[in-house]
Amino acid sequence: MNALADYAAKRDVSLSLIAEAAIASFLSPDAEERKEAAIIRRLDLIDRRIQRVERDVGISIETLALFVRFWLTSTPALPESALPEARAKGLQRYDSFVDALGRRLSKGPRLRQEISEDVLPATPADADESSTR
Repeated sequence: MNALADYAAKRDVSLSLIAEAAIASFLSPDAEERKEAAIIRRLDLIDRRIQRVERDVGISIETLALFVRFWLTSTPALPESALPEARAKGLQRYDSFVDALGRRLSKGPRLRQEISEDVLPATPADADESSTR
């Protein structure tokens, strides 16, 4: 109490004003708590970004797997005599695909933007089907 009275006298303020300021300082977050809160906000932001990346990678993997499965089941094998012509046509189609992909990436909506964020959870039947793949 003597220290408080001496401090108040040196500053020419009331004891209650010093006590009020000390209590407010004690109850307000200090620098370490503010830093911790800022770090937590940043980590939450990073976590949300990682979740979006995981979602986008999952969409990409499933899209590729679906395409490959469809392509393999719907494309008949070619005879040996048709392979050179098919390879040449395949290279042309691939070039067209890369051009179309470039155009879509530069201006069109992304596939991940077209897919709803609120996809319903898989049913047990879906899980059984995916485990047999």
